[in-house]
Amino acid sequence: MMNVSVFIDRENKTIQLNNISIVSDLLKKLNINPVTVIVSRNNELILEDEKLKDNDEVKILSVISGG
Repeated sequence: MMNVSVFIDRENKTIQLNNISIVSDLLKKLNINPVTVIVSRNNELILEDEKLKDNDEVKILSVISGG
């Protein structure tokens, strides 16, 4: 198991994931639709298939769209 620090909705959480987890696994665990957010690590955007590492610090930001 590995721990990932997640900043979401102005709150920090520590999430435990399997050692071979990717961003989409994290979003599934948090019950978040990947279309509604962008994910960054070390201030760089990362994609859903990006592998996560133990002690990563990830930010999940809601995408706001309007018309």
